[in-house]
Amino acid sequence: MPSTSIRKTEYDPDREILSVWFVTSGKRYDYEAVPAATYQAFQDAFAKGRFFNAHIRDRFKYRRASENDDNG
Repeated sequence: MPSTSIRKTEYDPDREILSVWFVTSGKRYDYEAVPAATYQAFQDAFAKGRFFNAHIRDRFKYRRASENDDNG
């Protein structure tokens, strides 16, 4: 199901980095040390925003990607 809050996600399994682009701001945030199983559950979730809020936001260290990285 498409999300009204999350525009796009990418996952780097070697570095366990989850990149999330948000609809409202268009900005990208990179979440560190996200296990592959968590990313897969996120992809499989019916309500992506709800899953993100319950299982990723405030649970993993994150950083705002630079402006040059936001276009993904």
